[in-house]
Amino acid sequence: MRFNIYHKGEEVAKKIKKEMDYKIIIILSLSIASCEKPNPEEQKQKLSGYWEIQTVKMPNGENKDFAINTVLDYIETTADSGVRTKVSPKFDGTFATNGVSENFTLNIENDSLRMHYKTAFDTWTETVIEAKDSTLIVKNRDNKIYKYSKSSLSPKSGT
Repeated sequence: MRFNIYHKGEEVAKKIKKEMDYKIIIILSLSIASCEKPNPEEQKQKLSGYWEIQTVKMPNGENKDFAINTVLDYIETTADSGVRTKVSPKFDGTFATNGVSENFTLNIENDSLRMHYKTAFDTWTETVIEAKDSTLIVKNRDNKIYKYSKSSLSPKSGT
């Protein structure tokens, strides 16, 4: 009798250990999957659109929130380049611009998507941290992190 109880207890312990091993494997798999780096090629496809700034995270960790925006960033990309234009919605459903657009090139460097800008006055780079259907997060050269949401506004005709 004593041997049977011990043997049964050993079987139960093996079953529990096997179940725990499976749970650990599942947890590790989910953790690894959630830590995957974004795919820069997929991010390129998500950049185009009207983007409304939500927050800016300063290098010191302070957040600046933007509750109301009168200006949107309109980004249009084609292959490995694009243009960013500041636009303001008008009451008639169209957008006004100030006539200034910034051209950029898209490069993948160190597994990250970079937007390289060059104007007559300056040259700078922004790193795309996240680009999804409704969210865009970029980091600029001053280590400020800008979080945008896709605007629900769309023009009736042109920008």
